[in-house]
This record gives sequence, structure tokens and C-alpha cells, in this order.
Amino acid sequence: MSPFLGAENGNMNGATTPHGYTLLEGTRSALEHLLSRAKGQFPEECLLHIAKVSFSTANNSGNPYFPSPLKQTEAISAIKVVEASVAAAIADLSQGARERSINVDLERASAYLFSAYLATVGGMDKANPNVKKLLKDTDLLQAQSILYRRLSANLYQTKNPNQYFHLHGSLEATRALNMIGLEGHRPDLTEYHECIKVIEDRVRQFTADELEELNWKNKQAGVTCFKFEEFQATEHGQLLMHQPPWKLDTLETESPPIPFPESLSRAPRPQLLSGIRVLELCRVIAGPAMGRGLAEYGAQVIKVTSPNLSDVPFFQVDGNLSKHATDLNLRDPQDRKTFEELLQSVDVVLDGYRPGSLKRLGYGPQQILELTKHRQRGIVYVAENCFGHVGPWSSRPGWQQIADCVTGVAWHQGLAMGLDEPVVPPFPMSDYGTGCMGTIAALVGLYKRAKVGGSYLGTTSLCQYDIYLLELGVYDEELMGKLRDQHDQEFFELRHNDSVDEVGKRALKTMRRVHPELFEERHMQECFSKGYNAKVRTVKPVVEIEGTWNGFLRSSRPNGFDQPTWDGWEVDEDMLKA
Repeated sequence: MSPFLGAENGNMNGATTPHGYTLLEGTRSALEHLLSRAKGQFPEECLLHIAKVSFSTANNSGNPYFPSPLKQTEAISAIKVVEASVAAAIADLSQGARERSINVDLERASAYLFSAYLATVGGMDKANPNVKKLLKDTDLLQAQSILYRRLSANLYQTKNPNQYFHLHGSLEATRALNMIGLEGHRPDLTEYHECIKVIEDRVRQFTADELEELNWKNKQAGVTCFKFEEFQATEHGQLLMHQPPWKLDTLETESPPIPFPESLSRAPRPQLLSGIRVLELCRVIAGPAMGRGLAEYGAQVIKVTSPNLSDVPFFQVDGNLSKHATDLNLRDPQDRKTFEELLQSVDVVLDGYRPGSLKRLGYGPQQILELTKHRQRGIVYVAENCFGHVGPWSSRPGWQQIADCVTGVAWHQGLAMGLDEPVVPPFPMSDYGTGCMGTIAALVGLYKRAKVGGSYLGTTSLCQYDIYLLELGVYDEELMGKLRDQHDQEFFELRHNDSVDEVGKRALKTMRRVHPELFEERHMQECFSKGYNAKVRTVKPVVEIEGTWNGFLRSSRPNGFDQPTWDGWEVDEDMLKA
């Protein structure tokens, strides 16, 4: 038996479903699998902390939270255990080695997976049409705000009845619609089902292979929807199956060890990454979730976005928590100079774009090492993408729904709902899981830099998270039958071409009724945001580590709100009450 399987239950009541499955045992099994898959990608010292981790929950039924066959709570809770154990190992370096109690809250881990849907600004969530008045409009090409264009990113049936293709217009829409013979704008189309019918009727003129060819020619993000066994049979799938969930490679070994700075945070207890500086070049969810994770441990994170590049406005409410956010156009000479000045004292660089994108701008891992080599201070560079960093599809563009469709997650969701078709799962859960794995890679890189010196390259991807998730298996038919009985029938009436918004809306509705413990006020924190000129509510951190304080020091703000400087960082006192 692995040592961590004997972990104390903490406040875990061990509630068991009638057929014997518990979320706690499922989490322990997921953790065992994760440690096996990620062997060598975290310090051995972490195992002592993992053995002491406890879990807490208010789930009296023992049933899974999501109306889904996929073990999402178990997967993310296990990942959070590893994250906390690496953080505890860092605390040992700074404070001295000792046993530390660590607790992972299963409700909060689950809430983390849809935290953008729980966040509010001015009391309004992402589904409230009036919330747009408080957001910065970064939907530059109206790919989100116009329903017809938004549905250019959706799952549709192809010419072959048993084949499905997830069209994806990214944040641009026109090219994807033109690709299948539709206009980029249709002001006459405003009704949800009518938009879907018009687009799907065009998609059904093509086979999946023909759409793949069009996709490649037009450099679009769409993908054929595979079952897991079909994905594993592809050349790319075979290569990626042999990759760990995240990976850390050494970039150079000449830089000396760099101890963690003494915590100067105004937090109630020491913050592990106080004094660590992070530049985040990411957008939407998975990349910003990496930076959000580091900010939670006290790092100064500057999110750098181009004013010319679209981003989803509401996702910034959750994703920019505790950061500063600045706009720099890295094609502009003056902005490049400013960025390179920021680089001179940075510890971590986060890259959320396709492989090679930042390299073409002059800011790939080796180029950043060259720009900073004179300072004799190593850098940790962490990159996440959709398809992974090896294999023939590694340079393809992609998003959460793309990964969930290509790996088989969507097919599992649909089959478990009693359908013979795929359905995208509720919420961007693979986004948040990938972000957490990227945070782990950054923490491990910082730990190694402190112990032995050097610079490190961490990599992870949405597909790697999905592979780990799928390897955990799905709930058996008996348990899925119970979930179908418990949850609203309306959710199980969804079809393959229902949008992520519709899936998420129905999932939220039924989960609020069946599992109100996920939505309790104790999971939330609220603070006035100068950036939004309104109160922002967000999900609290998932883990607690004895002797440290992991929490957010400042409220959220929209992209581009702050000046590009490491000076003058504020602390919002209300955030310290969490």
C-alpha cells in the first residue's frame, strides 16, 4: 500500500453511496495514479507531506457533485494534494523541515473547476446580460457577444451520422464560418436554435476528414470528436500517452542556487512566494489559472496582454485575481523595451500560447535566458497549450472544448447521459486542471532553483490533463443511474450541439439543488475592485498548509488596468480576512 493511502480523513465523514463508492476513496485512488504518472516530476520530499494530507467535505451523500461520469472532483483534489505538498516542501526550505498539516477541501476543489461561473462582479455572474456594463470590452471581434458568431465554436454532426466535429472560430469567428461557406456576420440570426441549425446544416455538408483538411488550410482550431480509444490509436495520442501530466526539463545548470526571499507580505502568516516575480503571457483560462495559483502563494504576477488581441471579458474577473494586469504590444519597440526591463528581475515566465508563438517574438525560453544571463539568476519558464509539446499535433491551435473532444471526454459525457453522441462536459474543468498542473511545474522549478540552482522549462497541456482524467475511468452504470435520478431531467435532455453556455447553465441549476454545499458562502470571498469599480466575489483557496498563508492579496481587475512596473503594489485589506 502506498504511504499516502493511510492519510487521515480530517473532517471527512466518509459517507458512502449505497453501492460502496466514496469520493474520498476515489480521490485516494486518483492520487495514487497521479503519483505514478508524475514520478520524477516533483521532489521526493513531497511524499512525506502527502502522507499527512487530510480531506474535508460536507457532502453527506457520498455522491459525485457533477452530473458527469468523469471523476473530476477526484482528479483535481489529487492534483491539489501534489500542489500543496510541493508548497510545503518550499516552506521547509524557508522555515525549516517539519511535519505540516495540510487540508484539501473537496467542495472547494470542485468549485475551483467552475470558479468563473461562481464569480460575480457587482453582484452579477457571467450569465447576467447586464454585467457587460462593468466589464472591459476585450471581445474585439465580437466573437463572444454575438450569438451567431459565438456558435462558430461548437460541436456539430458531420456528413457521416456517427461522426462529429467541433468547429472553433477561436476569438475571431469569421474565418471558421467562411471556411464552411457561411457569412461572418448574420444580423438576421439571433435565436439560439436557429443559429445552430444554420451552422450545423453547413457542417453536415462535409465529412470529418474534409473538415480536417479545411481546418488545416485555414489554420483553425477545430477537431474531430474522438472516443478515447480512437485518440489513443492516433500517432499523436500514442506519443502523448507516454508523457507525464506535467514535465520539468533543465534549461541550464550554471546559475547558482537562489533561496526564496524572506516573506515581506502583510498576510496573517508567511506567504511562500512572497518576493517572487512572475510575468504571465496568457489569456482566457488555463494560462491565467497558472498565474492565479502562484499569486495565491504570494507571488507578484503581472499579466501581460496585447491591446490588439481578443480575450473573454468575464473570465478576467476570476483569472486576474491578485495580479496586476498591463497591456504591452510585443511588436512595438518601446513596449518591447519595457517588457525586457521587467524581465531583468523576473523569476517565472508563463506562456499560454501555441508552441513557438513567443519564440517568434523573441521571447522563447532560450531567448529569455540570453536576455537575462548576465544577472546569474535562473528562470523558470512554464508553457501550457492544448495538444502538448510533443507529437505531430503539438503546434495546432486549441481550447478546452477542443481537448475534451479530441481525447474522448465529450463522448464519455454523452454516452453516460444515455445518448449515442458526444456532449461537451459542463464547465471548463480541463482548463482549471491544466492551470493547476502548470502551477505545480512552476513550484517545482522554483524549488529546484533554490536547492541546486539552474533554470527550468515546465510544460503541460489540456490534453495531458484529460488523459490523466480518462485513465481514472468513469463511474459505473449503477452510480450514473443514481446521478440521472438525482439531477434535473432537463440536463440530460442536452444534445451534442448544445453550447458550452447552455450545458453550464443547466449544470449549475441542477447542482445548486442537489449539492447546495458547493455554493455556501464559506467558500466565497468578496472585496471591492478599483478596476471594476464594484465588489468582486470569488472562490477561496482550496488548500490550507500549516505555518503558511495561501490567499489573495488584492481584488481582480480587467486586462490592461495597471502600469507595467514591479513598484507600488497595493494590498486590499478585505482579502486578508479570507
